[in-house]
Amino acid sequence: MGKERIDAAFAKVLEKGDKAFVPYIMAGDGGLENLREQVQFLEDSGATVVELGIPFSDPVADGPVIQEAGLRALANGTTLDGVLQNLSEWKESRSIPIVLMTYFNLIFSYGIEHFAARCVEVGVDGLIIPDMPMEEEDMVTPTFSEHGLALIRLVSPTSPKSRIEKIAGSTEGFLYAVTVKGTTGARSKYEEGLSDYLQDLKQFSSAPVLAGFGVSSPEQVRELSSYCDGVIVGSKIVELLASGKRQEISEIIQAAKVSETII
Repeated sequence: MGKERIDAAFAKVLEKGDKAFVPYIMAGDGGLENLREQVQFLEDSGATVVELGIPFSDPVADGPVIQEAGLRALANGTTLDGVLQNLSEWKESRSIPIVLMTYFNLIFSYGIEHFAARCVEVGVDGLIIPDMPMEEEDMVTPTFSEHGLALIRLVSPTSPKSRIEKIAGSTEGFLYAVTVKGTTGARSKYEEGLSDYLQDLKQFSSAPVLAGFGVSSPEQVRELSSYCDGVIVGSKIVELLASGKRQEISEIIQAAKVSETII
């Protein structure tokens, strides 16, 4: 349950010599009634864990593509409670771990204890809270730990080394390595020194290190995952899912399957 399920999912992939792949989708984009099928498609395509975004009116970490997906989901009437209820309805048939990406305001409004307990009830395994700094984590960590929920931390290339070491050392499930200076969204190139940054993180973190923000092609998946344990792809997955280009999604996910690459 929770953190243990995430750990097991990563171990299974990495022990094979493959890299982990975490796709991000926005809950309710396209209608909550389609969420189960969307997650099943991602699992069938080879995803390790699914990161599920909760739509929010002020998403400070999100670029235009994910912001628009959030607005579509909100227009569909998607709420945090609605997402959790939907997840509960097919909990027993779901085997892939689910990580919620949400902003702290929603958790606080829901009630931290109530939220954590409900996450366990519906089969959520971990949380990513991009607007919660390390200094404020104590508001949630005791409750999350009590319920076995992983708190996945984010690190940025702009953070001082001492701060990066602390965050990397305390993360659970995996370490979310932000690769760019800015919000989410596809990038055509990365800044110099990225490989050193990712390899340094592997020294600091006992959990798998995954690179996210700006990953949008099979080539980028292969390049970035060669420096760490895998990748997180959000904006490109959201864009392709909304336009029905599922074969392209499968190709991006399959790029993480190193053991199946023909040389």
